[in-house]
Amino acid sequence: MSDPTAPDARASETEPPTAARLWLRHLSVRDFRNLERVELDLPEDGIAIVGENGHGKTNLLEAIYYLQLLRSMRGARDQDVVRFGAAGFYVAARVERRDGAPGIGEMSVGFERAGKRKRAKRDGVEPPRLSDALGGLPSVIFSPGDVQLVAGAPSERRRFLDVALALTSRRYLHALQQYRGALARRNAALRDAARSFGTDRAGTADARVSVWEPALAEHGATLWSERVAWASRVAAEFSSLCAAIGERGSARLRYVSALAAPADAPIERRRELLAAALHEKRGFDIKRGVTHAGPHRDDLALHLDGRELRLFGSAGQQRTAAIALRILEARTLRDATGAAPLFLLDDPFAELDARRSHRILELLSSAGLGQTVIAVPRSADIPPELTTLEHWQIRDGVLARV
Repeated sequence: MSDPTAPDARASETEPPTAARLWLRHLSVRDFRNLERVELDLPEDGIAIVGENGHGKTNLLEAIYYLQLLRSMRGARDQDVVRFGAAGFYVAARVERRDGAPGIGEMSVGFERAGKRKRAKRDGVEPPRLSDALGGLPSVIFSPGDVQLVAGAPSERRRFLDVALALTSRRYLHALQQYRGALARRNAALRDAARSFGTDRAGTADARVSVWEPALAEHGATLWSERVAWASRVAAEFSSLCAAIGERGSARLRYVSALAAPADAPIERRRELLAAALHEKRGFDIKRGVTHAGPHRDDLALHLDGRELRLFGSAGQQRTAAIALRILEARTLRDATGAAPLFLLDDPFAELDARRSHRILELLSSAGLGQTVIAVPRSADIPPELTTLEHWQIRDGVLARV
């Protein structure tokens, strides 16, 4: 492997291209935000969508990404994604692999405003649990807002880790669901205990808090272990990617927990540490009404030349680190599925110079750039490397071939 700290390091030297890729052949959208009706056949390489802000180009990318996340990538409630006046929304896709392996097939997600019911199907069959359909269309989205992955609060980076790992590890997804459920119940018990503090009910309330701690320790240890393993696995690659994009300093990534444990600590040791921390902090938690120990308080630390990028990085340095994280997310999906995911580019190079934009596209191509859907305000904003994509225009939610 090339020296990741070298200014001219290239991640392409460590990542051979992959011929396997996903092909979104057809997309159907009904009443999703301002998209009343979309029927779109996509070429294997992808398309470029041109449209002024507010006309629906990001909404189309969001509809595609919904098939992976089963919720709005912008955090909106499902009922708020339904087009005004409509009863619900529907998104469907037909997808195949381009390496001879069995295709993904057809998938769909529908939401009914009345009753707030959401259903997902794969080849016409509804899975036993909605979460079984999570990750149905592997894709990664790049946008200028990604800078919050670096400049934002730790919750932004925890969400990034949770999405990347839950989409590629059923073990992680199960642990995340169980941990969040136990955390919500312990916090509710803590609030009740805080109201009972100093009364005869305090002992009962304390027991209602402690009953959730074994589940938090068990599932929290899984989250902690898998996050540390991922961060350790990609740390050198993160440094290399930042250098390849054009960052001259030494970029570093590491997982940070308030609980001290070696990176190779067994999961049993992490479970013991979490259980002990929850027990130790129980009194403090009862006073505050919230759980203070656990992976829901951890962070993914990003540094440049030893200084925290969130606090001391320039806008350009933060953008570089954010794009490196998205590339790592794409490679994590590729490693899990054996095929390059879809690349959804929401005007991602708006704040970057042409040189850095070119290097980013080189990095994506070197590892096997998947089918690409790029959305930009003007045709001139399409990078030269992507001008061969089929051009479409969007206006008031209506797509037309240019």
